[in-house]
Amino acid sequence: MSRGVSHDVADNNGSRPAFRSLAAVCGGALLLAWPALFNRYPLFYPDSITYLGDARVVARALFLHQLSEYYGMRSFIYSLGILPWHWNVTPWPVVAFQSLLTAYVLWLVVRSIVPRHTAKRYLILLALLSVFTSLSWYSSLIMPDILGPVLYLCIYMLVFAREDLTRADHVAVFLIAWWGVASHATHLMLAAGLCVLLVLLLVLRRRFMQARWKAVGEVALIVVLAAVAQLALNDYLYGEPSLNGDRPPFLMARIIADGPGRWYLEQHCPEVKFAICDHVHDLPGDPDVFLWGANGIWQNTDDDSAQRLSQEEMPFVLATLRAYPRQQLTKSATAFWQQLAAFGLYDLDASDVVLDEYDSVFPGGRPHYLQSRQAQNTLPLEFFTAVGNWTAIFSLVVICAIAPFLWRKRSARLVGLTVVIVSTVVANALVTGPLSMVEDRFQSRVIWLVSFLAGLFVMVWLDRRQGLCGADLP
Repeated sequence: MSRGVSHDVADNNGSRPAFRSLAAVCGGALLLAWPALFNRYPLFYPDSITYLGDARVVARALFLHQLSEYYGMRSFIYSLGILPWHWNVTPWPVVAFQSLLTAYVLWLVVRSIVPRHTAKRYLILLALLSVFTSLSWYSSLIMPDILGPVLYLCIYMLVFAREDLTRADHVAVFLIAWWGVASHATHLMLAAGLCVLLVLLLVLRRRFMQARWKAVGEVALIVVLAAVAQLALNDYLYGEPSLNGDRPPFLMARIIADGPGRWYLEQHCPEVKFAICDHVHDLPGDPDVFLWGANGIWQNTDDDSAQRLSQEEMPFVLATLRAYPRQQLTKSATAFWQQLAAFGLYDLDASDVVLDEYDSVFPGGRPHYLQSRQAQNTLPLEFFTAVGNWTAIFSLVVICAIAPFLWRKRSARLVGLTVVIVSTVVANALVTGPLSMVEDRFQSRVIWLVSFLAGLFVMVWLDRRQGLCGADLP
């Protein structure tokens, strides 16, 4: 970053009253929570019930040493993180917390790119993103989904704009990033992959990566600490260190649904004797049915068979890949492409699972949930999906149109943010589609980052036209 821009940022931060920044963040959080307010209740996905309910069992094990045989299959660290905000009384504080957290990180990023008139531009940008993208829907959803993109933006701040962070900001961003990594397996995978990419760019001596070894090392430390926390927690709960705990065999379900896994079993079951061979004649063609269907294999297996399925998952997957490498690669590439273009809000419709299990999490609270538009299936999800799709396309056009004008005097920070956002949006589709299943929710939770980047491109371009911004690469 140029010396002049660094001076501008410092002056701007020094003259801005703290309450103005706080007011902007609170205003941004309110904008991000509008879907919950419109819905008359926080948004739920079937997995939300598990995240809300598992925390009690895990907390009793951790703090009261009351161990259990089963703790659930989701991220315990996310569950524990939101427990103080709901205490199995009401989910509203969770939405407030997630919205404030997201608004705060977005404020830091906008301030790092656009140091003048930040509050006004920040609120305008968040208002547009809240209405025209999926951002506000996921900050209003009781799920760790919003923490993924928040994590990637924290990585940007730590690597490319750390000089803008006060000591308190630095600690907050570090902790938010750690919680984001530990809150979902895909976040851990993407954060680790982003670290590898940043190290590669350092080795290749890209100009915008100069002198950032220490910053990338800090991000790597966050990833390691999150992984260690997962290993230690699962070791305490289950007596065996694990990153995933009692995870269903997602890869097995995926590779069977793709076809090569089924072909391998049909040809080799007489010799390999995998537990899944007991179901070789009734294998479903949908991984969702395999795992969660009422008549699905995973939902209807006993404990011993479930343990065998989990233990034999990787040997089965590797054997299938050796037998059908080209066919599986083709299937995975197709799933990646489908996932990259699938980012609707259709997964946020009413759920029988939420309805049936709600009282187990919030005793007596079912009537409140039933008053929501989501429970009544009257949310305009199709309309906002169409709006989001067109916004994503428009955002890509804007980025491609403005990028050549910013190239000659490109900002190191803007280049860094672009690398972080583009790589994680693509990698998110690469990790979720081929390894789990193609689902709108997976890509919808990150696609708004493209529109966020487009908005910042426009702001920097307008400043350049007025001669106000000179953040050249060093």
